[in-house]
Amino acid sequence: MTKIYLDTSTYNRPFDDQTQPKIFLETQAVIIIFQAINAQMVELVSSSVLEYENSRNPDSVKREAMSQYLQMAASRLKVDGAIQQRAKRLEHNGLKAIDALHVACAEAASSDYFITCDKRLINRCTNLTMKVMNLVDFVLEINGNDSSEK
Repeated sequence: MTKIYLDTSTYNRPFDDQTQPKIFLETQAVIIIFQAINAQMVELVSSSVLEYENSRNPDSVKREAMSQYLQMAASRLKVDGAIQQRAKRLEHNGLKAIDALHVACAEAASSDYFITCDKRLINRCTNLTMKVMNLVDFVLEINGNDSSEK
């Protein structure tokens, strides 16, 4: 089964300004991704990094919603020495510390996809074995993206 790791920006996208077309589309993609998780079409991976970031969110509604989403995860990684070492190497390649920890956790879980709203992060993760992409692109990819060719 396809394993996916969603970064914090993805979980919080439904709470952003929906009048912006890009944000609205990404929010629709979040809904589709969670439908795919519920239908067991993809497997969600969580981590202690996601839980840590969520615990620091001052908005209780967003914090509770993300906590509920994280309950859907089939597995949860706790940061260990190997993940910390990998994150340090990723930082040297230009990733922010928290992003590096997310990516290292996703790799340690053998995730097939790392999904984010952060274009800068996507651009800095081009040399990884797992695919790093925007959530709209992910939804199109897992749905075959061939409906327009018929």
